[in-house]
Amino acid sequence: MRRKLTFYMMLCTSFIAAAFYAQRALATPAVGFSGTTMGLGRFGGIEIFNQMVPRDGSGNIWLAWQKTIGMSDMYVQSNSWDPGGDTGWHSHPGASLIIVTSGAITAYEGSDSTCKPSVYTAGMGLVDAGGDHVHIIRNEGSVPATAIAVQLIPAGAVRRVDVDNPGNCPF
Repeated sequence: MRRKLTFYMMLCTSFIAAAFYAQRALATPAVGFSGTTMGLGRFGGIEIFNQMVPRDGSGNIWLAWQKTIGMSDMYVQSNSWDPGGDTGWHSHPGASLIIVTSGAITAYEGSDSTCKPSVYTAGMGLVDAGGDHVHIIRNEGSVPATAIAVQLIPAGAVRRVDVDNPGNCPF
C-alpha cells in the first residue's frame, strides 16, 4: 500500500511540474527587445485631482485623477527594440505612459479580433491601461526604436507578466 501511495504522489508531482513548465513554455517571451530600469520609487497612497477651465469658452475641460490606496511602485523604464524585435505578449498590473523617443513602434491589442496595428513614431505617446490589458509592441521598421515608459503598479508586484499568444494576430 505504501509503495502504491508513493507512486501516486510521484505521479501527481510529475503532472504538476509538467503543467507548470508547459504553461511557461506557452508564454511569448520578448525577442530583440530590452528594457532597463532607470528609476524606481515607492509611494504611499496617492490622491491627485486636477481640473483646467477652458480659456476659449468651448466647454472643453481637461481632468486628471489618480488615486491609490496603499503603497505603489513607480518605474521609469528605457526600452529598445531591434528591427523586427517585439516585447512578446504581456500585461502589467498598473498603467504605463510611454513616449517613443526614436524610430517607430507598432502596438497590437490582445482583445482586438481584427489585429489592427497602432503605429507610434518619435515624439508620440501611448497609454497602456494595465490590469488585464494584454498587448504586444513590435518594431516593424528597419531601424532601432526606443521609448521611455513610466509605470505605476502596486508595491512589490511583478512589473511585467508574460502571457500566452491570444491568437488574434497572424504573427
